[in-house]
Amino acid sequence: MIAKLSGLIDSVGINYAIIDVNGVGYLVYASSRTLSRIGSAKGTPVSLLIETHVREDQITLYGFADAAEKEWFLILCTVQGVGAKVAQAILGAIPAEQLPVVIASQDKAVLRQADGVGEKLAVRIVTELKEKAGKMALGQSATQKAQAARGQAAKGAVAAEGLPKNVSNDAVSALVNLGYGRAESFGAVANVLRLMGEDLPLGDIIRESLRELSA
Repeated sequence: MIAKLSGLIDSVGINYAIIDVNGVGYLVYASSRTLSRIGSAKGTPVSLLIETHVREDQITLYGFADAAEKEWFLILCTVQGVGAKVAQAILGAIPAEQLPVVIASQDKAVLRQADGVGEKLAVRIVTELKEKAGKMALGQSATQKAQAARGQAAKGAVAAEGLPKNVSNDAVSALVNLGYGRAESFGAVANVLRLMGEDLPLGDIIRESLRELSA
């Protein structure tokens, strides 16, 4: 099983690169984002993480510039209707580090920017992955830093369970009504609650989130 390839760029297409490893050319499919990162100049050194798919009639290699993109490729492929091609299209349209917020905030419009993702599939993605994405969006390390800064080690429930639903949803809705995107609104609210605590009044959450968005 191939997990990583290091070699020289032989050629690059719309959705693939051929990597020359000691004279052997490997065809590796990759997102547009990964392809833009490695460049297209022949002979350029390159190293990609690889996910190998083996079928009876073929072996297909999918390449990733970093571990986060590979992780999200595997996560997306667990959703019914999302194959490797669609997963890479999503990763080409949305950076892997932004996907947790996009999915946790249920921003279907952003997901629909990817080729092959319609309304029904976007709904399925946010429905099936919102819990996992919510935990990833908040981040255990960020929560621990907030707890240390405020001296409240008992407040780990936000990271474990996600944002307090009623208050956070109202705050996000208010920001969206003010013209901000759903994903960026969710991110701002999540950051405010991490830093100031989940018991912050709604009005204060909105005010501090607006400061976050305008910074």
